[in-house]
Amino acid sequence: MDQIKADTPFHDGERAAQARAGAGDVSKWASGFIRDFMPEQHREFYASLPFLVLAGQDASGSTWVTLLDGPDGFIQSPNPCSLTLDATVDAQDPLFSAFTEGTDVGLVGIELSTRRRNRLSGHLRQSGTGYEIKIRQTFGNCPQYIHERVWRRINGNVPGPTRHGKALNPDQIALISNSETMFIGSGHQNGTNHPSRGYDASHRGGAPGFVQVRNPHHLRIPDYAGNNFFNTIGNLVADPRVGLVFVDFETGSLLHITGRASIDWDPTDANDDDAWRMIDVTVEAVIERPNALALRWSKRDQSRRFRVTRRVPEAHGVTSFYLSPTDGRPLWPFAAGQHLPVAISIPGQTDVARRSYSLSGDPGAANSYRLTIKREPNGLVSRFLHDDLSVGAEITASPPSGDFTLPDQEEPVVLVSAGVGVTPMIAMLHSALSDRRDRPLWFVHGARSRAEHVLREEAAQLIEKHPIAWLRTFYSNPNMKDLAGDEVMGRISPQALIELNAGEDAQYLLCGPEQFLSDIRNGLEALGVPAGNISIEVFGPVGQKK
Repeated sequence: MDQIKADTPFHDGERAAQARAGAGDVSKWASGFIRDFMPEQHREFYASLPFLVLAGQDASGSTWVTLLDGPDGFIQSPNPCSLTLDATVDAQDPLFSAFTEGTDVGLVGIELSTRRRNRLSGHLRQSGTGYEIKIRQTFGNCPQYIHERVWRRINGNVPGPTRHGKALNPDQIALISNSETMFIGSGHQNGTNHPSRGYDASHRGGAPGFVQVRNPHHLRIPDYAGNNFFNTIGNLVADPRVGLVFVDFETGSLLHITGRASIDWDPTDANDDDAWRMIDVTVEAVIERPNALALRWSKRDQSRRFRVTRRVPEAHGVTSFYLSPTDGRPLWPFAAGQHLPVAISIPGQTDVARRSYSLSGDPGAANSYRLTIKREPNGLVSRFLHDDLSVGAEITASPPSGDFTLPDQEEPVVLVSAGVGVTPMIAMLHSALSDRRDRPLWFVHGARSRAEHVLREEAAQLIEKHPIAWLRTFYSNPNMKDLAGDEVMGRISPQALIELNAGEDAQYLLCGPEQFLSDIRNGLEALGVPAGNISIEVFGPVGQKK
């Protein structure tokens, strides 16, 4: 029987997966990210979506995943702890019984046009003519491996006849083999009323064919570096029942699969160089629903080629890359704090590697983007960029995206970063000091030493020119020369931020490693800063490849 601990948001399966992957004690910092309520930003996000992805179990106990669509505004959030769905569920949907009887569900909201996504789990029940989901756990998700698409709604959509099977037919195999996107569902039902009880729905994406069809009864799915929560893997360690759904974006058709999963922790035959583990799925049942959705999606390939015009060492192991478009057209505009999705062709790798890096330059710069990137010892792409990407080389990039941006308000702003998490903050500093507002600003950064302080002089020069902007620097492992100015020996603490006296309305934007973010956010809230006044962006490597 799974032993649920009250002081952790994770169950035994998740903790075992975290330990097996070398992620350490994730519980120490994860409470800063996993909540039982939605921030206002997430509530607005869900209410804007045309569809949701849900995972749960049917009346027989099999795990399934489905997509539920509806008209504009069919999702609402009447309070921070719940969502309501004004929708009709098709009787052919494999989760129809879950909707009619009420059960635990997991869901992911995803915006394919902007690559945003958020996840939650909770209990579903009928409410009036629709449904209500009471939230147990909710958290944001990183935008990796999401392929951008724009949607449209079809009037008078008529679903086709549902097809049932015990194995995949050739047409279904072809759909899977050409898919760049799928959704996976898993569950854990031990621990009555514990937050970790319930289901999880998660997005998976990759190059076409990233899901291997070994035969009509066997699929092999790569598992990439993520947030170290291991919700899906942990659930499958505890309960191998799994659900999958593939979407035909051109027709709105859904291919649902349920089965059993096992984890290959040390794959020797992975078809994806980025895969850290593989999920092997034995297919038990298949449901194909032609034209199930009234939505259609089309690819939005706005990618352009960029040439590296400069490489500038910034600190130990950190380099800035300046990128200019090869087509001579103006740069895409971006908001300070956003990231640039890039696609890198690495010799010897079978697929193009896709990453997103924060734009660290001035949003007002006319000729080039700047990406300031740390070389990670186990980072496939960062090692290639540092070791092999020379001036004159070209890469592909898509339009900047992301919602970690400066608030459009007059309240004081406190920018807080650690390590290479300073990169989006430098862009925010440029933007905040040039927008002609008179709002006070504090730029607070923590590094091990001056030698590892990224973009130090640039920040100091910007602050020096502005009468109501202040700089605070913390060095955790300095030498005596590092403390020649106003630098402080030690680490950034919530109390130190409160002592800045930024005021009750101050907006705190935090960027850095998970433990740092969790400690600072939890500490600020404990000292009375409203949760809505704190925004975070995780920055840094995730786990270790085993």
